Amino acid sequence: MSIVLKGRMLIYEDALLNNYGIRVENNRIAQIAPNKDLVCEEGDEIYELSDQIILPGFVNGHHHMYGTLSHGITADVMVSDFNNFLTDFWWKYVEDRVDHDLVRTTAKWACVEMIESGITSFMDILEGPGSIPGALQIEKEEIKKAGLRGFLSFEACQRVSAGNGLSGIRENMDFVKLCSKDDLIKGLPSIHTLFTCDKEFVKRAKEEADRYHCMLHMHLSESDYEPSWSLVHYGKRPVEVYEEWGILDQNILASQVVAVTDEELDLLAKHHVSVISMPLSNCEVGGGIAPVSKMLERGMTVGLGTDGYINNFFEICRGAFLIHKANEKNSQVMPAKTVYKLATSGGAKAMGIDAGELAVGKLADIIAVKIDTPTPINEHNVFEQLILFRNPADVKYVMVNGKLLKKDGKLITVEKEKCRMEMAEAAEKFWNNYDAGGEYI
Repeated sequence: MSIVLKGRMLIYEDALLNNYGIRVENNRIAQIAPNKDLVCEEGDEIYELSDQIILPGFVNGHHHMYGTLSHGITADVMVSDFNNFLTDFWWKYVEDRVDHDLVRTTAKWACVEMIESGITSFMDILEGPGSIPGALQIEKEEIKKAGLRGFLSFEACQRVSAGNGLSGIRENMDFVKLCSKDDLIKGLPSIHTLFTCDKEFVKRAKEEADRYHCMLHMHLSESDYEPSWSLVHYGKRPVEVYEEWGILDQNILASQVVAVTDEELDLLAKHHVSVISMPLSNCEVGGGIAPVSKMLERGMTVGLGTDGYINNFFEICRGAFLIHKANEKNSQVMPAKTVYKLATSGGAKAMGIDAGELAVGKLADIIAVKIDTPTPINEHNVFEQLILFRNPADVKYVMVNGKLLKKDGKLITVEKEKCRMEMAEAAEKFWNNYDAGGEYI
């Protein structure tokens, strides 16, 4: 049995096609054609999406599913800079308190948010030194139920202890091996930064990644703090240090990449390093604005991520569309079409997924968005209309690997209200377990 989606519109090779649809066989796109020419066989599921546009699913290249716990949290601490954000707030109030139960609950809710928002693939970094071993397996169980395509990692570092750091590497590599034959869930190792990982640790993580032919992820220069720290301790900026250590290549996935020089960008481009940008969370922590337009000028592969902060992917796209224009004082920077590509094919390429665009043979990771806009959608404005004026409520169909996760606007693999109630209960307990004296109880 195959699935046929007959759309009002469809985006194919950057062109807007009217009255086009898709035939999906197993987990791949088998046909893209005018609706009247689509093959429809007995037993096929056929959906008439006469008020919708068919697109590739969004790719969230950087997520922290557990981050939902912090949304709106009231913490008795004044955050003044990025280092202070980590040491006085994030590590103490949030990250160090993550356990297996919270991993499971937040993973469930994150799946709800992602499916609602049209995200079909994502890469998650679990930061919780007390949650290993076994945390990634718990995440996997919930993501498999939801049906999303996920790349899961644990952020290994030495800030707690050398032993905990090695346990983090082991958690990652055990998971990589566990998922070697899984068609939806994959593992990859992740490290934090130069100020929490020494040379031997970074090189070991890279050696493990190379041994199993997978990417190595890192947070890179999210603010001025890491470059300043690196100059004091190594006499070089972070990208220069990583090059000196022989770390940089096409299998490095670098997130944030905000406080970097032109020379560092040249090195990243030279070594074909892929980047995931978080336009909104970079604003929240006061880190700055990533030079994404310079990355693209250098031909670098760039995707977008939520960072576990604002998980509405339409908002992420709006941030990418607007922030860079204001920062560079140039309204022509980051046009909507470019942002759309970052949200789809850019993220897919960065993560090595055979998706991110609609083409015969590609993985059937597809969404359909309602187009009842008050102004017309045409070939000249379709990308603006999509990323600026649509929202998760307009995402009516979500398909991953040929399986529908959302149909006619309703989630069908997860129970939204049940997950919300579980998340609310866990968060309330999490918030209340911090007393006025600054100690956890």
